[in-house]
Amino acid sequence: MDLGRPPEVRLSDGVRALDTVPVTLGEIDHVVESVGAFNADNRAGIEGTLHRISALRNRNGRVIGLTLRVGRAVSGTIGPVRDLVEAGLGVLLLGRPGVGKTTRLREVARVLADEMGKRVIVVDTSNEIAGDGDIPHPAIGRARRMQVPHPDRQHAVMIEAVENHMPEVIIVDEIGTLQEALAARTIAERGVQLVGTAHGNDLANLVTNPTLADLVGGVQSVILGDEEARFRGTQKTVTERKAAPTFDAVVEIVSREQVVVHPDTARSVDALLRTGQAPGELRGNDDAATPPPAVSEPRPSPAQPRTTARQEETDEGQGPTRIYPYAISRDSLDRVIRQLRLPARSVPHPDRADVIVALRSRADDHRLQQALSGRDTPVYEVKKNSTAQLRRLLEGVFHVVKGVDGEDVKGAVAEAEAAARQVLDRGVAVELPPRAAPLRKVQHRVAMQHRLVAESEGSEPQRHLVIMPPEVRGED
Repeated sequence: MDLGRPPEVRLSDGVRALDTVPVTLGEIDHVVESVGAFNADNRAGIEGTLHRISALRNRNGRVIGLTLRVGRAVSGTIGPVRDLVEAGLGVLLLGRPGVGKTTRLREVARVLADEMGKRVIVVDTSNEIAGDGDIPHPAIGRARRMQVPHPDRQHAVMIEAVENHMPEVIIVDEIGTLQEALAARTIAERGVQLVGTAHGNDLANLVTNPTLADLVGGVQSVILGDEEARFRGTQKTVTERKAAPTFDAVVEIVSREQVVVHPDTARSVDALLRTGQAPGELRGNDDAATPPPAVSEPRPSPAQPRTTARQEETDEGQGPTRIYPYAISRDSLDRVIRQLRLPARSVPHPDRADVIVALRSRADDHRLQQALSGRDTPVYEVKKNSTAQLRRLLEGVFHVVKGVDGEDVKGAVAEAEAAARQVLDRGVAVELPPRAAPLRKVQHRVAMQHRLVAESEGSEPQRHLVIMPPEVRGED
């Protein structure tokens, strides 16, 4: 609605006039009186709804135009990024105005709070995510909402949310200033999952934006030595990423139906700076059931479980492994999962878990044994409730080998799994191909998982593992 012009409605496929009579000041004043108060950024809302009204003012501060934006809660929009947020990754949504960033953000808040049982705080600067009024809109589920008294205070409210309300997830809309970018980094470094939005068409726009570049690690010019420059085949002055990205993954919202996902922000930014291109994964709204392998890998087979591991854990396409911490800090578990970038997530109830991690001194508790009754969920024990202990345990369970390519690790695990099945079926020893010592160690754990005997034979570089039935060693 603009003073002196006919009112019109703007849709995705064009503009349509609602009337031929120009809008008057009286009509504009009537709308202004019917909605909530306008804040410092000239935005208002209607209590109990997701609609947003923005004002155009003249030099004297009088409202002479209104933009009434219809807000809706659309279910299913989380589909293309569901695997990212369920894995506990920090996700940044990019897109032009009106493409659906805030709509997806609402759905993310609802899924994390209701379906995953996490403590979610929504920092709602303009009351656009959870609607106007003191009671949040049901579209965000059980997530809590913190309102921002002034747009300039958004960064302070973000930090306040972490310090005062013990969130596991913070959701924030429209990160647009340097202070907000720094606040986002502070939140991420404190181990809280952060999901936010920013204006921009693609990752390249963000890298070249001096205000927001820190969200993806920032850039700096580096002078290489002569030998390094010759080795790289580049000039002596190159542009490189300055630090670790604030967000683990970046999602470019192309349209309401399609997004481009960069599941590893650091790798995408490095490729962009090196080659000028950062290829992503094109996904549609119907891709929720089949996340790409680059993000969600087949569940690894656990090593040395306290009870027999279920075969389903090694089946492909099952999504992240669900871990229930018993007498263990869930925040510490989530932090280790993020640091190791594991295809796993924590869950609040043991009946939803594929794996249970318990404190050794509490592993025989009646409550835990009752939850395990009639189930074959594997239980792993740690001596202390510490990040270091959890890290060592999960590195073993998920076969994380430092300095070794992930494909090589998966190949070694697949070899050991196949050999173990052959030993169990035929009752004969099976020799595996030669592997480096770290990979032999992984294969040894796989054999122990199947309660088989494994020994290394030969000399480097032909040293290899032999998997055999338990009775073979007993006969020797």
